[in-house]
Amino acid sequence: MPAAFARRFILAPLAIACATGWTLAIPRPAHAADAPASSPGSACPATLQHTYLRLQDEKPQSLCQYAGKVVLVVNTASYCGFTGQYKGLEALYSRYKDQGLVVLGFPSNDFAQEKASNQEIADFCENTFGVKFPMFAKSSVKGADASPLYRQLAQLSGTAPKWNFHKYLLGRDGKLVDNYSSMTAPDSKGLISAIEQQLAAPAPR
Repeated sequence: MPAAFARRFILAPLAIACATGWTLAIPRPAHAADAPASSPGSACPATLQHTYLRLQDEKPQSLCQYAGKVVLVVNTASYCGFTGQYKGLEALYSRYKDQGLVVLGFPSNDFAQEKASNQEIADFCENTFGVKFPMFAKSSVKGADASPLYRQLAQLSGTAPKWNFHKYLLGRDGKLVDNYSSMTAPDSKGLISAIEQQLAAPAPR
C-alpha cells in the first residue's frame, strides 16, 4: 500500500469524527482493561508498612492488608498475670470486626514470660482462649532490639511497653490515637469508647 494512500486511509475516519462530532472508539490493550483502578484510599499508612511472620505458619504477612481499619496493637505473653486479657481481646475483636476493628497480637519474651516456640504459643492461644484475631511470630517490643513497628509506636507515643499487654490504638488513617498500659482491660469503658469513636470515622479517601 503506498504511503500517501495509507495516511489517507488512517486519517479519514478521524477527520469524519471531528467534523460530525462522533466519538471514535480506539481499542485499548487487553492488559489495560484488566488493570485495577488506583484509589487514594488504598494507600498504606506508614505505621502499617511492615511485614511480619504469621504465628501459626510463619508465612510473611504485610500489615498493609489492614489499611483503612481501626487497629489495636498488643504485645502478649503466655505466662503473665494479664494473660487472661486474651479472652477480652478476642471478645472485642469478635464484637467489632465487622465494623472495621482488627486486633493484632505480637507475642514477646521481653519480660521473660513467653513460651519457647511460635507453635507452642499458637497452640496455647487457640486451645486456651480460642484466639482468632491475627497473631504474629515472637519478637521484641522494647529497647534496641524492638521490631520496626514497635520502635515507630514508641517514638509516636513517647512510650514503649513497660509490661505485657500494652495497647496502641490506631485510627482508620493509621495515625496513633492513644496507648494504654497493661492495667487497661479490653472491656474498659475508656478503651471501648475510643474504639467506637474511631470506627464511626469515615475511611480515608
